[in-house]
Amino acid sequence: MDDPAKILRDLFDAAVDAADPALCVPRYLSDMQDLSGKGRLVVVGAGKASAAMARAVEDHWSGDPGELSGLVVTRYGCGVACDRIEIVEAAHPVPDANGLAAARRILEIARSLSADDTMLCLISGGGSALLSLPAAGLTFEDKQAVNAALLRSGATIADMNCVRKHLSAIKGGRLAQAAAPARVISLMISDVPGDDPAVIASGPTVADATTTADALAVLEKFSIQVPKNVTAWLNGGGAETPKPGDAIFKGGETRMIARPQGSLEAAAKKAKDLGLTALILGDAIEGEARDVAREHARLARAVAAGDGPVKAPAVLLSGGEVTVTIKGDGGRGGPNTEYLLALAEALEGADAIHAIACDTDGIDGSEDNAGAVIGPETLARAKAAGLDAADFLNGNDAYSFFEALDDLVVTGPTLTNVNDFRAILVLHQNLTGA
Repeated sequence: MDDPAKILRDLFDAAVDAADPALCVPRYLSDMQDLSGKGRLVVVGAGKASAAMARAVEDHWSGDPGELSGLVVTRYGCGVACDRIEIVEAAHPVPDANGLAAARRILEIARSLSADDTMLCLISGGGSALLSLPAAGLTFEDKQAVNAALLRSGATIADMNCVRKHLSAIKGGRLAQAAAPARVISLMISDVPGDDPAVIASGPTVADATTTADALAVLEKFSIQVPKNVTAWLNGGGAETPKPGDAIFKGGETRMIARPQGSLEAAAKKAKDLGLTALILGDAIEGEARDVAREHARLARAVAAGDGPVKAPAVLLSGGEVTVTIKGDGGRGGPNTEYLLALAEALEGADAIHAIACDTDGIDGSEDNAGAVIGPETLARAKAAGLDAADFLNGNDAYSFFEALDDLVVTGPTLTNVNDFRAILVLHQNLTGA
């Protein structure tokens, strides 16, 4: 175990590989070859993994290739060439005109279907911003403003998607509503705590149990100022989404093809192969990034001192989606680098403790990195370089901190998304205390 950074990267790669659409999608196609029935088979989708999912459908479809057609929208840089399914790239996390146009076309496709047709929906994280079609009476600029404010607020993904669904013409079950009475089958890759299909990409094909009152409560909770017409829309009857039990969902199927827990288990298996004891702390951890980091630092110190739940050498694995409340103008970074910077501060150079935190989609926040790595020497190296870790953390500028140390993890888009991945490696027990 001479290279802790390589060990951590191997664990991250194992987690990402477990959620590769090329691996996950084919398992669910073998019993779906009669999808088209008497009518058409149309593929639609949205999310960071949707193009790779579409490619996997084309590669492993054993029916008539001529049956396949459709349209999916993915983030810029996440496109994969397909032969019969059109791929559109658009902006994420703040929507743009490409996403708007693609969402409108997907809704039109759904409305064109008959009772004999089947709509195969490929849904993954990021789909909410990519399927940005305002409800009647709202403008695209309204949605962009609300979305940007939510991203800066510290709201959880469930809170954000609750609001998004009630401002949308396509999310919150409305895509399935538009396709009715066609058969709707959704293949989903989960990037949300709890794997709730109604939260993934704001649940365009599943019933929504949240209400407009819930959406208004989120806006109030996070002190988000919205245009007057948004408030008026939410207070009107038209904003309510299709609810559980609605007949439009009868006969619909939702299949979760990859989950955060599966990726953590793959990383745990890799850790075991490397001679490490693995402890999965959970796949649905939420909270402020720096608060979660301090809690994890205490646990890592306990393991190093021989007082933890596992004995070193060990790795503590976790997933979920921590949040960052941006202060002032904010700096550059995302929740994973902010978590790591707070973790480094809390560990204070503790011996033999290393960590990685990365987003499995390859993009931490809106920068070009998946995340970063830290080790016992991180703070000392920063000090020698004239970098004050506390200043960077207070300015939400963790990206700049790790960029200066050359400790960023840059993978490029991974073409999947099962949320954040964190691993804390404790190489040996510190008999003098941690």
